[in-house]
Amino acid sequence: MNKQHQWNSWYFFVTLLAILLFQNWWATTRNVEVIPYSEFLSLLNDGRIVELTVEQEQISGRFKDPINSKPYFLTNRVDPALTEQIRDSGATFTGKVQNTFLSNLLAWLLPLLVFLAIWMFVFRRFAEKQGFGGMVNVGKSKARVLVERDTGVTFDDVAGVDEAKMELMEIVSFLKDKERYGRLGARIPKGILLVGPPGTGKTLIAKAVAGQAGVPFFSISGSEFVEMFVGVGAARVRDLFEQARRAAPCIIFIDEVDALGRSRGLGGFGGQDEKEQTLNQLLAELDGFDPREGIVLLAATNRPEILDPALLRAGRFDRQVVLDRPDRKGRHAILTVHAQRVRLAAEVDLEQIAGITPGFTGADLANLVNEAAIVATRRGGQEVGTADFTAAVERVVAGAERKGRLLQPHEREVVAYHEMGHALVAASIPGGDPVHKVSIIPRSIGALGYTMQRPTDDRFLLTTRELEGRMTVLLAGRAAELTVFGEISTGAADDLAKVTDVARQIVTRFGMTEALGQAVLERQTTSYLGDQQVGVREKDYSEETAREVDLAVRGLIDAAYQRAQGILVERRALLDEGARLLLEKETLTPEDFPALSAVKQ
Repeated sequence: MNKQHQWNSWYFFVTLLAILLFQNWWATTRNVEVIPYSEFLSLLNDGRIVELTVEQEQISGRFKDPINSKPYFLTNRVDPALTEQIRDSGATFTGKVQNTFLSNLLAWLLPLLVFLAIWMFVFRRFAEKQGFGGMVNVGKSKARVLVERDTGVTFDDVAGVDEAKMELMEIVSFLKDKERYGRLGARIPKGILLVGPPGTGKTLIAKAVAGQAGVPFFSISGSEFVEMFVGVGAARVRDLFEQARRAAPCIIFIDEVDALGRSRGLGGFGGQDEKEQTLNQLLAELDGFDPREGIVLLAATNRPEILDPALLRAGRFDRQVVLDRPDRKGRHAILTVHAQRVRLAAEVDLEQIAGITPGFTGADLANLVNEAAIVATRRGGQEVGTADFTAAVERVVAGAERKGRLLQPHEREVVAYHEMGHALVAASIPGGDPVHKVSIIPRSIGALGYTMQRPTDDRFLLTTRELEGRMTVLLAGRAAELTVFGEISTGAADDLAKVTDVARQIVTRFGMTEALGQAVLERQTTSYLGDQQVGVREKDYSEETAREVDLAVRGLIDAAYQRAQGILVERRALLDEGARLLLEKETLTPEDFPALSAVKQ
């Protein structure tokens, strides 16, 4: 409930109680003479009382002639037996009423107040949690108003997204100095859409803009606009922008805007009127406010493909800022920011840690630093070292160690040859990622062992040779099993799934085979979940071509398998030696087994 409404309710009850008390006191003071019981008996014997009303504890009535200009009297009764004893003494005596007007008033007012308190603090909270939104503030915005001291975030706390910070710095400079931009007729963009995968820092950088500019920050999620009552979402949009106009200059941030602004007409039949009304109201508000007022709308989403085109047109969301997964330089900057909160050992090289974390987002790196600190605390260390970071990376990528899972001796030997096959082939292919670590310790995600490779640089383009090299490394585990034991196991199931996906993309998406030519045969779509599954491949070829695709995929996989087997047969002695060491130590690095770092040209 709004605090203003709470105070208004209490003012009403206090005022009503005061009026009732005042009326009772005023009536008693002006017309009623309070007399002792002994005087009442004397007046009664003298015939100076013409009317009286006898109650359980009081007697009231009217004088024959007014006394002290008051026609009525009131006295408190005394026990008759006691009256007879003290009547002849000549002393003045009276009684005392146990139940006053205040106690009688509270007798019926107190239960009412208790009921109202229960209704205000219990029922209304329950209603709001159930999505009813209360009965008073059903159309009020749920935006949390934050100022600079509440956000506690500036651009100094955001790393790895330098391009995005440069674009958003214009917003900060406009909010601080509006006249500078208006001098040449320029206007700041009305809306800025932050696009990127989950965990890349979209919400963080929005708070940083508000903290850097020192302006109020209205934060709300897109799902909070939608309630069960029709029209509530539109009312909340209007209320949000009204609050923003009163607080201008300010920033409005809508997180997960795809819940509010997805394309109209998607998602089945009916039941979308409320969402469409809310979206229409948002579009109207974007058209209605003047950017010179100092209101900037920021929105974040990781699914821009489902947003309504009317929302993305110029004049509404004028600019899109992409926050992608950071590169190696960006990861190093992010690790530097988060590492300030822990005690690092002198030997820790954050550049090296950034090199073994490709594909990590800002949130992943923050979690990595925390996991490394937990590992160091668990072992009783005074500082966080490189080994702690390595263990944290392994935990994030492969899961926690499960040393309690006991394998049979033969199974353990098969796993050792399998993982050493991956590692040796990876070290034998020119241009491949160097091997960082090989382990046969089971992990919580189901892996019985793993081979970790550390890329030297971030790669944005891959050649046919590099893709075929990855396929060869993936199939090397099964090739090692067949070479040594003469049979294969189920341990390569995940490797086969990955290699099949790579081979199919080579054939159908990248056009890297001579047999099928340079044509895209399958397109991967990321449509809205209500229509079709994410990642569904749209086939655009005949059944005859489908057979050629299957043959080409099979040919690529077979060629990679034969290449991996050939390398292992040639390096059989190193394979046996590496597997023996791996069985002894369970974990190997290139320092423990130099063959893992030697690349055979």
